[in-house]
Amino acid sequence: MDAQIAAAVSKLAEALQSRGFTITTAESCTGGLIAKSLTDMSGSSAWFRQAWITYSNEAKVQMLGVSEEILEQQGAVSAAVVEAMAKGAQSRSDASIAVAVSGIAGPGGATAGKPVGTVWIAWASDSAVKSQKYLFAGDRQSVRAQATLAAVLESVKLC
Repeated sequence: MDAQIAAAVSKLAEALQSRGFTITTAESCTGGLIAKSLTDMSGSSAWFRQAWITYSNEAKVQMLGVSEEILEQQGAVSAAVVEAMAKGAQSRSDASIAVAVSGIAGPGGATAGKPVGTVWIAWASDSAVKSQKYLFAGDRQSVRAQATLAAVLESVKLC
């Protein structure tokens, strides 16, 4: 999986640089793995701005401006929350694109309708916000790696 992520990061770096774009991340269940994967690439300072690791709901509210009401109504693992995370990260940075992720990596934390492996990822730019729900299989590390890969690959498409 590491080689797949590295290859995807390389594609993303090329796409960002060719358009003069930059990216920022807001992460929950991945705990900074997306930002780590992006910054593992030499020269990433040309297109990577910063990252927020907002693991708790309080951090999502405090650091990214996610509404407490949305968190209470929808839960942290929802389209509304990751979209708010992405918008918050994009508006608080000078990045062209923000990617945000929240999910249930396991082994605990599952709820009715949100099994382990449920991950929402959102992307925001000045002109658009989109989100997508994923259901990944495997253990905690596998879910986090798959979420990272999906976040990077979809980010390429936005460039």
